[in-house]
Amino acid sequence: MTAAIRERLRGAPLPQGVAPFAGVTANAPHLATRETKYGRKLCNSLEDAIRASGLKNGMTISFHHAFREGDKTINHVVDTLAAMGFRDLTLAPSSLLSCNAPLIEHIKSGVIRRIYTSGMRGKLAEAISNGLMEEPINVHSHGGRVHLIDRGELTLDVAFLAVATADAFGNANAVSGRSRCGSLGYAMVDAARAKTVVLLAEELVPYPNAPASIRQDQVDLVVKVDQIGDPSKISVGAARITSNPRELLIARLAADVMEHAGYFEDGFSLQTGTGGSATATARFIEHRMMKKGIKAAFALGGITGSIVDLHKKGLIGRILDTQSFDAVAAQSLADNPEHWEISTNTYANLTSKGACSDRVDMVILSALEIDLNFNVNVITGSDGVMRGASGGHSDVAAGANLPIVVGPLIRSRIPTVVERCTTVVTPGETIGVLVTDHGIAVNPNRPDVSERLKAAGLPVTSIEDLYARAVALTGKPQPVEFLDRVVGLIRYRDGSVIDVVRQVK
Repeated sequence: MTAAIRERLRGAPLPQGVAPFAGVTANAPHLATRETKYGRKLCNSLEDAIRASGLKNGMTISFHHAFREGDKTINHVVDTLAAMGFRDLTLAPSSLLSCNAPLIEHIKSGVIRRIYTSGMRGKLAEAISNGLMEEPINVHSHGGRVHLIDRGELTLDVAFLAVATADAFGNANAVSGRSRCGSLGYAMVDAARAKTVVLLAEELVPYPNAPASIRQDQVDLVVKVDQIGDPSKISVGAARITSNPRELLIARLAADVMEHAGYFEDGFSLQTGTGGSATATARFIEHRMMKKGIKAAFALGGITGSIVDLHKKGLIGRILDTQSFDAVAAQSLADNPEHWEISTNTYANLTSKGACSDRVDMVILSALEIDLNFNVNVITGSDGVMRGASGGHSDVAAGANLPIVVGPLIRSRIPTVVERCTTVVTPGETIGVLVTDHGIAVNPNRPDVSERLKAAGLPVTSIEDLYARAVALTGKPQPVEFLDRVVGLIRYRDGSVIDVVRQVK
């Protein structure tokens, strides 16, 4: 056949670099047998998958954090990489949590050299805040992460993506099988952009697996693992459902703000973020919506059972889910065609062709601190130690028509309203309202909102008055002492550096 082809092509002006046909399997050897055709992506072990991925020292590895505190993938993969002798890796998960404390030893040993993440908590965050790493970590927003990838600063060499079910070709989801986290909004970004995509699947199912949150044309390798995560630990910490009376009081006031701020009309849209008061606010808008006879067009973001309940009652048209915060949301995503799974690119990347965050009317956001200029800190605690995440905070604050920050005036005798934020994550110019258990402050750049809330009889005051009240109750806190050394760069959603975290003294 080859000789015949050469004869046919004799004297033909072939384009530069184009070779004559050499056989069907010459450039597609996997088509040689049925076994190689169907099973070419399957690996017998994680070690085999790592070797096949082409990962080398100094490259970048990525993960998603949809299991939150129940994640069992990041630590397992990095442990394996350490045992195989890898070094100087850049770790680029969508976020890190308290469960990732074992990474401390891998940073000390040189397996991990750099980190990009939307946040971190627990012992890992404490160690890095106290100077564990030679290079500052980069803390980005969810949308900002996609922006950093798309502009080329953050290159994902190998993505290790945990999925509940996958077939041998890589069609995968997390709404079927045993360990279901629901939306794979973070993983969808990595699947589309990483050079090599490795699926860690808890269950292998017959082809074709559906729905396919991650598609076969995005996946290079598939390996079966015993467990990818514990779904029961998704709704703990920042994603918990609160029964705290003070948080519920703040949530009720936030619902009052939503009702009277000027956007509570038929077809409005909303997002409720993490934090007890933020997630609880959805409970308090139900009777207000029913009383007024209105329905929200959509709810966006991290989705809870409370949002699903409003949808089932006909009060929310569609749900756009980039992360499922509990088992109810995960089940709804599996069962309900009006519950959509979206990537973080679709959710909040300012350079995407259309971010949903730009279509939100009102968003409820939490805060560790908010200062007199309405700047918000969601990264560092009052002791200067990192203990939070940027998440989608700055993304949705920039895009929403009315961003509402909720939080107690005081936490453990430490003011939440401060003269100057320890760390600025979200610029104050994008914040509309602050709701506390001691009153509501409206940004002076939103006089329209202030007038409506006052007309409704809500306890509107100034942020200066809230600050004075906090100081009167607790005394003025001593400023945190830092060394000059920078341990973290806070990246705004456009990639710029908005602040730094310095090593705690």
